[in-house]
Amino acid sequence: MSARENNPLVKAPDAALESARMMLERSRWGASRLVQMDLPAVRRVVSAVSEEAFAKAQHYAEWAVRETGYGVVEHKRIKNQACSRGVFELYRDEDFVSPRINASRKIVELPRPAGVIFAIIPVTNPVATLYFKTLLALMTRNAIILSPHPGAKACCADAARALMEAARAAGAPDGVIQVLAEPNIPLIEALMSDERVDLIVATGGPAVVKAAYRSGNPAYGVGPGNAPVVVDDTADIKLSAQRIVDSKSFDNSILCTNESTVLAFESIANKLLDAMKAAQAHICSKEETDQLRGYLFTDEGFNASAIGKDASILARAAGFCAPGARILVTPVTLVQPEEKLVREKLCPVLAFARVENIGQAISSARSMMRRGGKGHSAAIHSKSETNILIFAAAVPALRIVVNAGCSLGAAGFETNLGPSMTCGTGFIGGSSIGDNLTPLHFLQFARIAYNKAASEGFGHFENLDPHKLRQRPDTKEAPKEKTVFEKSDEELRRELRQIILEELNAALTR
Repeated sequence: MSARENNPLVKAPDAALESARMMLERSRWGASRLVQMDLPAVRRVVSAVSEEAFAKAQHYAEWAVRETGYGVVEHKRIKNQACSRGVFELYRDEDFVSPRINASRKIVELPRPAGVIFAIIPVTNPVATLYFKTLLALMTRNAIILSPHPGAKACCADAARALMEAARAAGAPDGVIQVLAEPNIPLIEALMSDERVDLIVATGGPAVVKAAYRSGNPAYGVGPGNAPVVVDDTADIKLSAQRIVDSKSFDNSILCTNESTVLAFESIANKLLDAMKAAQAHICSKEETDQLRGYLFTDEGFNASAIGKDASILARAAGFCAPGARILVTPVTLVQPEEKLVREKLCPVLAFARVENIGQAISSARSMMRRGGKGHSAAIHSKSETNILIFAAAVPALRIVVNAGCSLGAAGFETNLGPSMTCGTGFIGGSSIGDNLTPLHFLQFARIAYNKAASEGFGHFENLDPHKLRQRPDTKEAPKEKTVFEKSDEELRRELRQIILEELNAALTR
């Protein structure tokens, strides 16, 4: 009997894991070349990638809905366009490459990219998030490995390859955009803990975010949303109703920034319900509310088959009809986590509660967010600066949207917050960031700091590019190890055989 047969701990090398490790090597090589590119070169790459993404926004919107079963094609197209050309145009005049000179403080800041970013892509907003993270990585000269949710792996893999081809054609080095075509939990966990990963950006459920934080590598993670929306007696009722219905129905409420529960002042509650009905909201009866609660929440938790489905489909599944409805509104009397309908719902179902005043609205908002949503988002429709400020100061949310739909407002597309598909929840929500993800989160700065004494002069750094400065004549560059692209097939096979032998020997000597 061979040693292998006698020792069940000896396993054949995992081909997928070895391939992924080679992917990391390619990323590191690509990042080392990308960081040497100047601002015009970086902008050419980012522009080309954004245009390729924009051109295929409709194509991937259709594919994502077809593959995942979530959302609305037209709305996904809008998100794909906003996260491609829209993101490029927003940051096109920003410089994340050149040194920043502050002569008055006698400081020079040198942008330092993270290096290799491992980005987890959620099934709910797959292509838009992939576009967004890829563009942020490129404009800050980082390589990125994209890890899509298995439920959206086909559309994400195709989109990532299309963006890589566009980047390469525009002058980007190979390996700066890569994708796990067949993601699985053990593979993802192995890569997240690999020391060659410099930063993890985890957008997804609590389990994957916690895994990212446990990896031992720097990580940005985000928590779940559960946004309350207050409508007080100073609000424009018709406009508020339209905005709320538009927001809650957008992409069938798949964004984590969507409204969860309306907290309406008693004095205007009936008018608001009438206005929402006019905006094509179906106001559920008590019986329909009970049916919907029973359908959406099972003993195992939220019914995942309801995620991103049309309101009429949800109503039919619950046992009643709501033809033409854009959202389903469920009146409730209890605004506490024990009332399941005031929890996060990634579908067009909106709880509706009556409150007497801003104080009760705040108490209700804080109560419903005890279970989930801390640090995320909230909204208020009001013309009272006092109510807005009191609410914002008391509610446990880090983005408070005023007189706009929360879905696109908190995400920064209908407000001047940083447009983002990743919203941090800060200390209170267990996240390492508290704001919307922007390019600056992919950078750190080395700072040259002069003696602040007036007698000490400050240098002249204008028009100096550290990547173009020649080495001193007396400085010899150390010999470099060959990269994976510079090695022959035989050399790579020899290295792989060596890795296999080392793993087998290690297993046999345990």
